[in-house]
Amino acid sequence: MNDLSRAVERLGQTLETMGLPRMPARVFAFILADDQSVYTAADLARGLDVSPAAISGAVRYLSDTHLVVRERNPAGRGDLFRVRDGDIWGTIQAARLPVLDVIIASVQEAVDLLPEGSAGRERVEETRDYLRFVQEDSRGLDRRWREWRSAHR
Repeated sequence: MNDLSRAVERLGQTLETMGLPRMPARVFAFILADDQSVYTAADLARGLDVSPAAISGAVRYLSDTHLVVRERNPAGRGDLFRVRDGDIWGTIQAARLPVLDVIIASVQEAVDLLPEGSAGRERVEETRDYLRFVQEDSRGLDRRWREWRSAHR
């Protein structure tokens, strides 16, 4: 096992502990750690020594969760996969903020269905309020991250 493979496995395991499923974690770790800028599914299968079928599900997950960008391959069949340009993690975090709008709206719909003053409604209201707090704090986090990144690079 070479150093790149060891780095990918270590990073992949870390991403798993953060909640990513095993194969998407390994694929994302490979895309982050390897030097290429874009990958075909075949590139990823070769790099990780896994079947193309394993790659298919992993890149679908990564694309659906905005961790990688899927693009049409201008040179032929299939798609190309890459991380987002520039500030990878800041861009990923920003892309997830609109999802919170949908979640908060859904939780609010649940609040509206529950009887006023009930214990269940109070717990669901607290859930909504926490998600609003996370949403507001996330916007500030993005600004603070960009400032920190500028100061430390």
